[in-house]
This record gives sequence, C-alpha cells and structure tokens, in this order.
Amino acid sequence: MDDSNETTHRVRITARGPKAKIEIDGQQIDPGALTSYTLSHHTGEPPHLILDSEHLDSLAFDGLARVAIADVPAPGPAAAIFLDAIDAEELERAALARPDLGTEPHSLTKAMLTQLGEWARSARLPGPPG
Repeated sequence: MDDSNETTHRVRITARGPKAKIEIDGQQIDPGALTSYTLSHHTGEPPHLILDSEHLDSLAFDGLARVAIADVPAPGPAAAIFLDAIDAEELERAALARPDLGTEPHSLTKAMLTQLGEWARSARLPGPPG
C-alpha cells in the first residue's frame, strides 16, 4: 500500500446493498476496476480510504481524504494451502450427500466445487488428509 502521498481528496461514496458508487474529486471510479474498499476514520486524523484493485494501474486525485491503493494479493498461495488441507474422502462423501447433487454430466464435480466453496467461506475446515 502506498501512503507516501499524504494529500487529501474529496470523496463521495454512495452505497446501496452490495453496490457502491465512489467518486473522488468528482470523478467516478469504474466499479469494475475495484475489488473492495475500506473507509476508516481515527479521531484527530482525516478519513482514510483504501481502494483494492486487481487492474488499477494509477489514479490521480486532489481533495479531503487520504487515498491509498492497496495491492490485492493473488489468491493462489492461500488457495493451495486450503486445498492441501482437504481430505479427498471427506470431500467426496460431503458432495455425494448434498441435496442439490444432480444427475446430469459433471454433477459430482459441480457438487464438489460447491462444497469446497462453502468450506472456504466458513470457519470450519475439513479434517486433515489421511
């Protein structure tokens, strides 16, 4: 994250449900360029907006909030650690027991991917391999 530029910028965020419109100095940020944003404010300091992006090379602003662009880490290493922890037998058993398991081609693969996604989003990890 680059905090080297301590100038402030005028920021307007309009959030409705899962969508947000972010304007900095009157210029709307392309929502497709952002993966997330974080706005924080500590007493005695200006608000701090962090924009997370996978494809945003540069931004230039001038206004009333500090703006930082955070580097979003590639999910590969974390995904590899998660997948290494998966017990194949437990995954197969969980996928075959799913009520949404279909009978069309690739149904088991779809069920396994859905199960892996649910495990990844939860605090519960499947048991260790072997």
